[in-house]
Amino acid sequence: MFIGEYEHALDEKNRVSLPKQFRTDLGKKMVMTRGLDNCLFVYSRKNWETVAAKLQELSFAAADTRGFNRFILSGAAEVEVDTAGRILIPEHQRVFANLKKQVVFAGVSDRVEIWNAEKWTKYKADIEQKADALAEKLGEIGAL
Repeated sequence: MFIGEYEHALDEKNRVSLPKQFRTDLGKKMVMTRGLDNCLFVYSRKNWETVAAKLQELSFAAADTRGFNRFILSGAAEVEVDTAGRILIPEHQRVFANLKKQVVFAGVSDRVEIWNAEKWTKYKADIEQKADALAEKLGEIGAL
């Protein structure tokens, strides 16, 4: 399970150090794709296979399903940790997530998210203000 948040800097070649806390569970090779809220999703190969299998089970007859599958699957790339513990963020993903010098890695259960640091700070402040209301809604449906 991935938890915690860590801030790191992109270097001039679009590489960033993968937090040590995530390296073992993500493995040497992982899959990174466009995520929701303009961040990137990073999955271990095993978790990616689970996500991809669930997407394949959905009917391609529905336009929303086709669109979401295209969004997630066509945006994916296999990335590898180098000997210095860094990963290279592909250009199309860096542009999608508007990644600048500082990025935030956020552990979110089965995946790691990579955020533009400024956007993460704003998003986190907004969610923190809504936490009580969100908990109440989740309680109403029995999730908490």
